[in-house]
Amino acid sequence: MPSRPDAGAMSVENECDEIEPGPAAVVPGCDRPTGYQIRVRGELDTGWSDWFAGVRVAVEGGDTVLVGRMDQATLYGALRRVRDLGLPLICVSPSEDP
Repeated sequence: MPSRPDAGAMSVENECDEIEPGPAAVVPGCDRPTGYQIRVRGELDTGWSDWFAGVRVAVEGGDTVLVGRMDQATLYGALRRVRDLGLPLICVSPSEDP
């Protein structure tokens, strides 16, 4: 079993992990639109695309996949909408296909 890093050490996997807590935290590059894929359980009609900030809505094997370029604010807004609809979130991942 790997040992825990020292209390003063910080494990960093990417630049977005270096966020200091607090309302004024800004991480360079994390506000640029990036391709994301949000997969939820259940089937939504493609007409929901506008409600999800214009991201592409597709159904794959009983799940709905939302794909598009989003900055962090838009991504979190889409996740709030998933929550508001009561759809179980399966995963959120970076996507090459915006």
